[in-house]
Amino acid sequence: MAKTTTKTASKTTRGKKAVVHKNFINGKWVASTTGETFENRNPADNRQVVGVFQKSSDRDVNTAVDAAHEAYKSWRLMPAPKRAEILYKVGERLIQYKEQFASDMTREMGKVLAETRGDVQEAIDMSYYMAGEGRRQFGNTTPSEMRNKFQMSVRQPMGVCGMITPWNFPMAIPSWKIMPALVLGNTVVIKPATDTPLSVVNFVNTLHECGIPPGVVNMVTGSGRAVGEPIINHPSVKLVSFTGSTEVGRSVSSLCGPSFKHVCLEMGGKNAQIVMDDANLSLALEGALWGGFGTTGQRCTATSRVIIHKKVYDKFVTEFVKMAKKLKVGDGLDPKVDVGPTISESQLRTVEQYVTIGKNEDGATLLCGGHRLTKGDLQHGFFHEPTVFGDVSPKMRIAQEEIFGPVVSLIPVKSFDEAIEVCNNVAYGLSASIYTQDVNRAFTAMRDVYTGIFYINAPTIGAEVHLPFGGTKATGNGHREAGQAALDVFSEWKSVYVDFSGALQRAQIDD
Repeated sequence: MAKTTTKTASKTTRGKKAVVHKNFINGKWVASTTGETFENRNPADNRQVVGVFQKSSDRDVNTAVDAAHEAYKSWRLMPAPKRAEILYKVGERLIQYKEQFASDMTREMGKVLAETRGDVQEAIDMSYYMAGEGRRQFGNTTPSEMRNKFQMSVRQPMGVCGMITPWNFPMAIPSWKIMPALVLGNTVVIKPATDTPLSVVNFVNTLHECGIPPGVVNMVTGSGRAVGEPIINHPSVKLVSFTGSTEVGRSVSSLCGPSFKHVCLEMGGKNAQIVMDDANLSLALEGALWGGFGTTGQRCTATSRVIIHKKVYDKFVTEFVKMAKKLKVGDGLDPKVDVGPTISESQLRTVEQYVTIGKNEDGATLLCGGHRLTKGDLQHGFFHEPTVFGDVSPKMRIAQEEIFGPVVSLIPVKSFDEAIEVCNNVAYGLSASIYTQDVNRAFTAMRDVYTGIFYINAPTIGAEVHLPFGGTKATGNGHREAGQAALDVFSEWKSVYVDFSGALQRAQIDD
């Protein structure tokens, strides 16, 4: 892999100097105009500096947007199949780098190596999928109501797209945004999450190696206020694609509103797995464990609620708690570890606060976990026990608010109808699932659960790149990522009419 930087940091990590990574603007790796940097540390061991990154400002953003604006003039005219060939090369190259990038991601984000491999694999899959869209950006042709008149619809790119991405899927989610934008002829300025910039550096450098022209993809690192807001507010940025919290997403929407700037928001979730009395309990238990504690619960699709029919509630709870207690917490690079750290000290404190809330809410019972882990090497990271609350009421805060950590609430219900009601009765509408052997219940739930994603006999996590990804209510603003739906985010429709009659024909008037 080509080197992205030439300097090393003065601070050391176990005797090794940490690499200084630069911004990528107009095809070159350049230092920020501020001259300042920030450290990215391993959440499993905060003594380790993963890398040093640019603390950028609006001046760096302006330079990046200007480069993207200029590059758009020629990139939009490159035939879409030719643009797609570059994306295909990226997928091929990512396969070669998969292990390296997965290891880097585990060190900067914390989730176990098997999951970071999956994160890189999503970027591979998205590269291949969107490469195919280079020859499939279909429009429509329809008969005209007039004689000697032809009409069709075509997609057109929008221009410079600003992207603000989160830390929990630091390569997959940037790929969901960048690849459809590029194949449609847009150019990009991306701000990675400050907690996980290295994975975006790796992804952008792979694009560079595979022949993306200068200025087509630009990356600027730094804080949301110093970098994110200037991207959102820049008049040459035609669309903002944001993934993150609902609170920040609301602010992004407000900033885009006055200029009618297009904005795609993918935000939080409070996802539920329904377990009916006829469910395959072994399968449902495995699903709830993986959905609740995979990625340390730090997924917008995480199974933070399990809604269980009373007839099987006690048996489910007993087995689920046993399984949760057996999960090994530690450094994600250790193949024996099941659950890695939370991303940061602040996120760990949030989890601890919600555990306290759960303990104090009348009726809920802490069944296991509930503590920060500090023994041995764990004292140097941000580790929390897998935590389970039982007998949770649907109106409790731990059943209503997104925690984004390894905390699962178990909610007993008396009937199928009550399970659907409890599932829907939250502010979010991202993902849900049901475990049942009754096909009628399965199809009823598929119809009545109001979410953007729904699973039958599977956990609430596991989306694939060729179907739309996103949710309802406070989860988003109606757009979808991935699949063909992503093309609608990063393009606009143009209806074209060709009159070859040689005379004026007036639609809706002439007979």
